[in-house]
Amino acid sequence: MLARNRFLLLLVVGGAALAIISLSLQFWNLIPVAPSLEELPFQAAGGGGGAAAGKSRKRVFPAPRTEQPDPILEAYSYCNTPNRTEQAWEGHSPADYKLLSVQVMIRHGDRAPLYYIPKTKRPAIDCTLSAGRKPSHQLLDSFIRHMGLGGRGHWEPPLGSVPRLPNHSACEMGELTQTGVVQHLRNGQLLHQAYGRHRLLPPDWSPRQLWLETTGRSRTLQSGLAFLYGFLPDFDWSRVTARYQRSTLFCDAACDCPARNRHLEEEQRRQYRLRVGDAELERTYADMAETLGLPTRQLRAANPIDSLLCQLCHDIPFPCAAAGAGGCLTMAQLAVIRRQQLDDGVDRRKAGLYHKYAVLAMYPYLNRTAAKMERVLRDNVAGRLPRAGGEEVFTLSSAHDVTLAPLLSALGLEEPHLPRFAARVVFELWKSPRRRGGGKGAKAKDGEPFIRLLYNGEDVTFHTSFCRSHERHARQPLCPLKNFLSFVRRDMFGTVNATSYQEACYGRRG
Repeated sequence: MLARNRFLLLLVVGGAALAIISLSLQFWNLIPVAPSLEELPFQAAGGGGGAAAGKSRKRVFPAPRTEQPDPILEAYSYCNTPNRTEQAWEGHSPADYKLLSVQVMIRHGDRAPLYYIPKTKRPAIDCTLSAGRKPSHQLLDSFIRHMGLGGRGHWEPPLGSVPRLPNHSACEMGELTQTGVVQHLRNGQLLHQAYGRHRLLPPDWSPRQLWLETTGRSRTLQSGLAFLYGFLPDFDWSRVTARYQRSTLFCDAACDCPARNRHLEEEQRRQYRLRVGDAELERTYADMAETLGLPTRQLRAANPIDSLLCQLCHDIPFPCAAAGAGGCLTMAQLAVIRRQQLDDGVDRRKAGLYHKYAVLAMYPYLNRTAAKMERVLRDNVAGRLPRAGGEEVFTLSSAHDVTLAPLLSALGLEEPHLPRFAARVVFELWKSPRRRGGGKGAKAKDGEPFIRLLYNGEDVTFHTSFCRSHERHARQPLCPLKNFLSFVRRDMFGTVNATSYQEACYGRRG
């Protein structure tokens, strides 16, 4: 009886001790627990399931928003004013994984309006650069000097005739501002810090290892150069070639796709029907036109949201009518237009027409991205001599909102609003450590390739269409590259009831 009581006492004391130890370990984060919603702020279009880093734990997605987003807060977020510290999760991986390549697509930085409202003054924005004017950056002066040496670089026509710096005291239409330059100096510097320890580019990097491409607009070329300077301060111009992309879709020789154009026309008709059916928006345009003494049709054609957003981002008062007449445009009117844009984004995602367009629009770029990863991977096979000059380990594509928006949609990451100024999408290629062979004396097996996708510094890999349902576990916390390759080469065409780009664009051939 005494022995039995002692045994029961030991069980009770031992259980209590184990409970205390377990709680302590969780408190000190030694045992992982399910992440909070705040740790997973990105919500992908269409939801999704999956598994988290722990073997038996489900990934937790934030509950979808039920309240209406604040249009003005969304507008300030679009500005992306460079006045706060930003956390970048690029370059993070499990221990001993090797970073093989990085491909970045950026939207240009802050710019002057593309449209001006008739009978109003142009926003007074200075598009020259000065380190003494805010916002500024510690690299701005040296960046300006370095751009003066750009004649040593290589420029595909017509990029050689495009100015490397914004240079008008009164901004021209669509010109990059100092804010836009600073945004991308910061972006490049963030990635310089993130990838520094990985030695992505060796000190003696070859011209082939760095790829820079841009459209012919000055704002994209200048944004790309600012990003590159932040990433590689005082880079060697003689090893840089700026390549010209004729299309904003970066589709090279694969731009012809009749079905893509049809999907875009259907999407534009959907937009028009939603817009003309919005009574509050119609009243707001009529009130704005009356304030400025314009026909409503003329005001609408001037796309006033573009100019108003620019004035909001630069803290400039909204335009007013001529002295003694009308009045001024208001923040409430901007809020109505932004609200309708957000409503359109939600309806666009439900309708699915834009997604079909996006899949066909971005296939050429995604296919090129996948091909680059495969070449880099072949160059890093254990025991194989690397190609002379190396492969493209860092690619920078400087683009527009009409490039990043379909890219995000094609990847399953569509948002109800356009990408902000200086937005960035990053594709990282990783390789796991070599594994030991199965038997005694067996050769070690080469590591496996994985992909990470980041949007504005946040890891969104497991929210993408190609990896949303992949089960993560402790031994494999990244997404296998084969998922991405299968998605690009076949799976993404399921949306348009096809199995290839040729079939999707031109239909079945008998």
